[in-house]
Amino acid sequence: MEIYQLKTLVAVAREGSITRAAEQLFLSQPAISAHIKALEDELGLTLFVRTPRGMALTGSGVQLLTHAERLLAGHRELLTEAARIKQQAGGTLRLGASRSPDAQWLGRLLVRLAEDYPEIDVQLQQGSPDEIERGLQDGTLDAGLYSVLDELPERFATLELGRYALQLAAPPGWVDAGQPLDWQQLAALPWIHQANSACSEQAIARLFARHGIRPAKLFHVEQHSATRTLIAGGVGLGLLHEPAAQEAAARGEVVLLGPAGLDVLLCFACLPARQDEPLLATVADLLRELQGG
Repeated sequence: MEIYQLKTLVAVAREGSITRAAEQLFLSQPAISAHIKALEDELGLTLFVRTPRGMALTGSGVQLLTHAERLLAGHRELLTEAARIKQQAGGTLRLGASRSPDAQWLGRLLVRLAEDYPEIDVQLQQGSPDEIERGLQDGTLDAGLYSVLDELPERFATLELGRYALQLAAPPGWVDAGQPLDWQQLAALPWIHQANSACSEQAIARLFARHGIRPAKLFHVEQHSATRTLIAGGVGLGLLHEPAAQEAAARGEVVLLGPAGLDVLLCFACLPARQDEPLLATVADLLRELQGG
């Protein structure tokens, strides 16, 4: 059942004529007739009968007319409220964002904002999760899109957008993945991690602490994608997010040694006192739509 079918039902009922309903709705008479027939077929009811004076509602049609009018009124209210919210959602959004693996989400969000809310001016500030959280607290940022390790921060209003398990990966031929891992042996090998990511630093520090190791050599990189490239190039071991890890393993670039037992969570965050502001509520709603799509 479509809104346009309900509009046709109400118009024909009020006008008592397909011709006058067609003029009111700026449609052809065959289109009006087709709407009524499709609605009757879907409901399994006869809604109108033809009389010498025009179209008359049947008993079933009379009973459904009130409901149709109520639904149309609700539809109008929804559109009015959406327009009101959209009008209020203008302004400047100071958005903090960390780097990969958030880039895809960030790109999708910016595209939707540009398409649906061109009146919103986005000022993007990239930084580490710690820098973003400080910006939220001191008011220099309105919202943040960034990664955290294991748990969402309780001091912010957050929306979890994605969760990525971490896999320990090694260059092909370095470690026999079929045997139990010798962590002391692994500690003697070079390791790679993303130096400008608090999430990456915390993850690798927790992994080392859990197994009581301290690698002899640790390479620092700027981007998560560089970690995968260097592991594949035989530079060292490292942690990869699940999607990238499985793809790299399928291509024979790396050998997966098993899950690290840690998850990276991608979240949208703002101060709890600000989450109902029209601008921030609009951005959160867009992210939920993208999440569902």
